[in-house]
Amino acid sequence: MEDDTYDAVIVGSGPSGSITAHTLAVAGFRVICLEQGDYALPSDYAANHDMWELVARGHWQTEPNRRRNPADYPLNVSETDLAPSMYNAVGGSTIHYSALWSRLAPSDFRVRTLDGVADDWPISYDKLAPFYDEIDDFIGVSGVEGDPAYPEGLSPKLPPMPLGKVGVKAAEAMNKLGWHWWPHANAIPSQKIGSLAACARWGTCIQGCPEGAKASFDMAYWPSAIKAGARLITGARVSRITLDGSGTATGAEWISEGRKYYTRAKQVVVCANGIGTPRLLLLSANERHPRGLANSSGLVGKNLMLHPNCTVMGYYEENLESWRGPVGSVVSSMQFFETDRSRGFVRGPKLHACPTPGLIFNGVDPHRLLPFDALWGANFHQVIRLARNAIFWGANIDDLPEESNRVTLDPDLRDDDGIPAPKINYRYSQNTLRMRSFVMEKLAEIHGAAGAKKLVDIPDLKGEPGHLLGTARMGHDPNTSVVDEHGRAHDVPNLVISDGSIFVTGGAANPTSTITALALRNAKKLVETLHTTN
Repeated sequence: MEDDTYDAVIVGSGPSGSITAHTLAVAGFRVICLEQGDYALPSDYAANHDMWELVARGHWQTEPNRRRNPADYPLNVSETDLAPSMYNAVGGSTIHYSALWSRLAPSDFRVRTLDGVADDWPISYDKLAPFYDEIDDFIGVSGVEGDPAYPEGLSPKLPPMPLGKVGVKAAEAMNKLGWHWWPHANAIPSQKIGSLAACARWGTCIQGCPEGAKASFDMAYWPSAIKAGARLITGARVSRITLDGSGTATGAEWISEGRKYYTRAKQVVVCANGIGTPRLLLLSANERHPRGLANSSGLVGKNLMLHPNCTVMGYYEENLESWRGPVGSVVSSMQFFETDRSRGFVRGPKLHACPTPGLIFNGVDPHRLLPFDALWGANFHQVIRLARNAIFWGANIDDLPEESNRVTLDPDLRDDDGIPAPKINYRYSQNTLRMRSFVMEKLAEIHGAAGAKKLVDIPDLKGEPGHLLGTARMGHDPNTSVVDEHGRAHDVPNLVISDGSIFVTGGAANPTSTITALALRNAKKLVETLHTTN
């Protein structure tokens, strides 16, 4: 590979990497993707085992420090309020995501203009809408058109998932309160489409879909990308992006099984997530870029947003069949999403009603029903009854950017190849804490309207949600951003970043839909660039 030159080398095979590879390969370009993980086979997922919740606490953990798989790198989380979640494999963390498929709202792109905080994006919702639509149609999003929280034109391709007893109960409570709700769109096909099966409602989505229905991007995009000619190398840990004397990116150095390799390319595209991407840019410091590659603004690694989640779980007398999937939201609400300063904070949360994930989730943690030792015996039947009668009302908190929340290189911690590991500094802001207190009260109010008999509050939901955003933000001004509106680094024009790092604000929507739309937009611009330069 050292003697060959590709049109593009992509670092990371998650949603943005797979879409970039597919788009370039279909356009006829030679593209190679380097992924430090491997393919995760649906037959290996924890949900295939009778004791799946226990199996899930090993190889399938969401936090790399607890999981410690060979593909993982450690994180220093000694100075963070929330340990980030991610998964290293083909498809990235979509192996674990619940496939809630929501878009940012138009106001999310204009937070500075509307609310006087953070910064505006260099693009608008309208500019991104066609790319949202194209992705939705390709993977087969299930949902209902006409959600009044969004502009006209949002029309999922496939019919929605069943509301089920959980969704009906949740919707009835929202109607009683007079609050907005809508059937949540899911990146899970209700009918077979492409390489994806129809949802069989296993209810184990966050541990990988054994049916092969959830649109994790190992399933949704990589088969088509490989068929189109994209090359995918697994077990390849990228350690540095290289430059020539003129400051042009020339390729990537990487390690596999202790051996060092180098791949040349005309364009370098980094899709390593909001922690892996700034780590790689900082690792790639050189004489021209002493603070890290593409970091003349000093913002690489800064403004980390993690979407802290919270929940109030409600337990009811009637059997709600809460074990039925999909495990993501059946009903969502944007009732409190837009800024109302009388609440004491700016921006707002997205609410979502979900089934409950399983018996151990409901029963073991001391924040929930019973301590571990008290779960078994006669109490076990009590937990089973409660678990099938529950609604998980949760919320994504709009986590505004702050430069003090950041990713740096740890001076001591190393991965298995001796490469410096990331250190995470992240603290909840007062705006976040006030928003969280507000939404916890509203979630309890919903359960009250629905007639819940027992509530369990979890304001600090650990292991959630793996939304890693903002650490290489986009913008027009090189002094206040890392990349332009097409993900091209201001300092290195043939270096593109196409993952959650380039978000300017996080919104409260689950971000994968927006990550993929941005990646498609960036990739199509890159196709134009390659046609011009080849």
